[in-house]
Amino acid sequence: MRKVYYIYNPRTQTYDRIYPTVRQRALSYLRRLFIGMGLGAGCFIVLLLIFGSPSEKELRVENSRLLAQYNVLSRRLDDAMGVLQDVRQRDDNLYRVILQADPVAPAIRRGGYAGTNRYEDLMDMANAKLVVNTTRKLDVLVKRLYIQSKSFDDVVEMCKNHDEMLKCVPAIQPISNKDLRKTASGYGQRIDPIYGTQKFHEGMDFSAPSGTDVHATGNGTVIKSGWATGYGNCIDIDHGFGYITRYAHLQKFTVRAGEKVVRGEVIGEVGSTGKSTAPHLHYEVHVRGKVVNPVNYYFMDLDAADYERMIQLAANHGNVYD
Repeated sequence: MRKVYYIYNPRTQTYDRIYPTVRQRALSYLRRLFIGMGLGAGCFIVLLLIFGSPSEKELRVENSRLLAQYNVLSRRLDDAMGVLQDVRQRDDNLYRVILQADPVAPAIRRGGYAGTNRYEDLMDMANAKLVVNTTRKLDVLVKRLYIQSKSFDDVVEMCKNHDEMLKCVPAIQPISNKDLRKTASGYGQRIDPIYGTQKFHEGMDFSAPSGTDVHATGNGTVIKSGWATGYGNCIDIDHGFGYITRYAHLQKFTVRAGEKVVRGEVIGEVGSTGKSTAPHLHYEVHVRGKVVNPVNYYFMDLDAADYERMIQLAANHGNVYD
């Protein structure tokens, strides 16, 4: 209901009704309109601040869902890295041990993406730390899976060559020694028979009369057949797969450099050439450039009991000839 206004008339001592002009009415309507609009806008803003718009609510729900998915993905990547770690350990400590291969170098397995900022474009995102960490985990997992895949390719290739490797690996004694009586000096520290000082003996000595046959201990190729300082007449055989054997102080050669030999083949005769105090054979096994104890490479000749006896006989207190 529209308000009615009156004004007191002192002359007539009565109240006269006031009729507003059109301009006054228009201003009144505009004033009310603006006040209503202001109140409406204020209420709308307050409601937006408190409850948000429907689109903002949807975005918040979507953002929460994505954040939860990233957290789940991050945990799954951690689980996958754990499984890959188990596979890597089996690869290094089982498969490669059986195939007598070196494990993959840790530096290669831990390979990353050092020196490059691959994630700079992700730093402006919401929850950038979580996104970057998850992306980094995925990149590392992909690269390590590739390295492990290449390692398994190598293992498969080694398995294909395993039969050939078994023929080549040194596996018998270099002279006939079934009763082990020809075992003299073993591998390790001992007293040099000529200089009387402590010296590391890099092989095993077998005492035998001059002219006793010397046998190749595995299939391979003769890479040296001649004189070597300290060793006298010696033969070196490359068996492949990282194995090299040496036969020293020989009296005679029956093979020359470049010849192929098979396990058990006679390659020379025992002698006492070079730095030697009596007829004997000095025998060494080298694996990937490192000299190792030959006693571990007679598994085709020795059973468990003979192996224990060989270790005792080959101890450094035995007879020394070079």
